[in-house]
Amino acid sequence: MLSLNEFPICSATFTDAGRAPRVLPEETAVAITVNGSTYAVLMATPASLEDLAIGFARTEGIVDTIGDIEQVEIVACEDGLEARLWISKDRADAMAARRRAMAGPVGCGLCGIESLKEAMRSVPRMSGSGALISETLASRATTLLRHQQRLHMRSGSMHAAGFLSPKKGIVAVREDVGRHNALDKLVGCVENMGCAPESGAFVLTSRVSVELVQKAAMVVCGMIIAVSGPTALAIRVAHEAGITVLGFARNGTYECYCHPYRISQG
Repeated sequence: MLSLNEFPICSATFTDAGRAPRVLPEETAVAITVNGSTYAVLMATPASLEDLAIGFARTEGIVDTIGDIEQVEIVACEDGLEARLWISKDRADAMAARRRAMAGPVGCGLCGIESLKEAMRSVPRMSGSGALISETLASRATTLLRHQQRLHMRSGSMHAAGFLSPKKGIVAVREDVGRHNALDKLVGCVENMGCAPESGAFVLTSRVSVELVQKAAMVVCGMIIAVSGPTALAIRVAHEAGITVLGFARNGTYECYCHPYRISQG
């Protein structure tokens, strides 16, 4: 068994002669196991892995609440890392009926699913209004996030996801080489903090893909604010799920694609 310290988050390498070392983020194979069986293998930055495991379990519907998770253990192995989840028997039995075995590169959130039907899984619809975010705060959201992207500041090549509180601004940030992993880490972090995702908005440094909308819907977060644009499918799913999507949120402006009623004046 290896030590977790043998899996660094970033490494330094030299570029052209005479230039300072360039810091590069690491990506490591992370197997997420549930009650002893491998459920998914992700390529991820080896940091905040407990948050990743919890967030993944929530956004993929493995558990309904964080209370369904009995234990999380991070173990270093010869070929990577294992995030071992132990969940209640009732949830394990339910999960067996809907198994997704994913093994793929970090850039693709749907690699390895077992059927076309799984790619378009149904997601919950927001039953309440969700958080109201002021127009001013929404326009500044990605700037506020950028100021807390510590790993990105070092490497220039990391995605981030932040949780935006209507009254406190960005209250949590998680980073990863993969945008899906960053969001899952954030979900785990937010729920560990005792916050309800529906009480704020997810702020992303990537485009808005359908997988990210699905993940937000699974934890009942009513708003996504992203520095880049969405796909057409993402907006169709967001519209049906009742999720507000703001894209191209940068330099004090944004474009609202659906459900603008969660943006308040001021």
